[in-house]
Amino acid sequence: MNVLECAGLSAARIRNSPCVHEVDLSIGKGEVVALLGPNGAGKTTLLETLAGLLPREAGTVTVSGTELPSGNPRAAVRNGLVLVPDDRALFRKLTTEQNMRLAARARGRKAAAQEIEVALGYFPALRKRLPVAAGQLSGGEQQMLALARALLQKPDVLLIDELSMGLAPVIVEAILPVLRQVAAEQGTSVVLVEQHVHLALGVADRAVVLVRGRIHLEDDAAALTADLGRLEAAYMAG
Repeated sequence: MNVLECAGLSAARIRNSPCVHEVDLSIGKGEVVALLGPNGAGKTTLLETLAGLLPREAGTVTVSGTELPSGNPRAAVRNGLVLVPDDRALFRKLTTEQNMRLAARARGRKAAAQEIEVALGYFPALRKRLPVAAGQLSGGEQQMLALARALLQKPDVLLIDELSMGLAPVIVEAILPVLRQVAAEQGTSVVLVEQHVHLALGVADRAVVLVRGRIHLEDDAAALTADLGRLEAAYMAG
């Protein structure tokens, strides 16, 4: 069974001017999908529409068999779809620990100590930073905290927009494999927008290339890694 299904999804940042057109996308349980494409292809618009931050112009979004209402981010979170935006959306004046405890409330729960321990198990570098304000963390630590907060919301589907924004490649190389681990251990489905294409393909099961708001190419990550010419041609089409 697919955990995330969108059918005929069109979306716009300016009403009645779609920049994402009739996208059909299915994500299986525990699958990691790299959402790739040139700048301006509509990747962020697609993620924000899936997460309910933007209303749909057309189409449906379903998570675990439940159709989500359009433009309702709280309903998306309640039904297990969580977005980590490119700005990370942290409470910068609150401590790392306070950020983590608040995150669990999005699904109407209090974060049990063991749940925080599980999140810290994925990002052990945060353990010593629990009393530190989020705004004083390094960029890599802030991204780890954003991901830990997302995991504490118990997502069935985790959407991540530009994980590497402002980070050195070596930091990205350390964080990306955690997503593969989360998918394997928690059964979480992951949709990852990432500018470092080779790093994204290294952890993904499948890649979807968006060009001018439409799916231009879709294939196994391993197949595209072995034939990067197809990927380059898709980018050039944008």
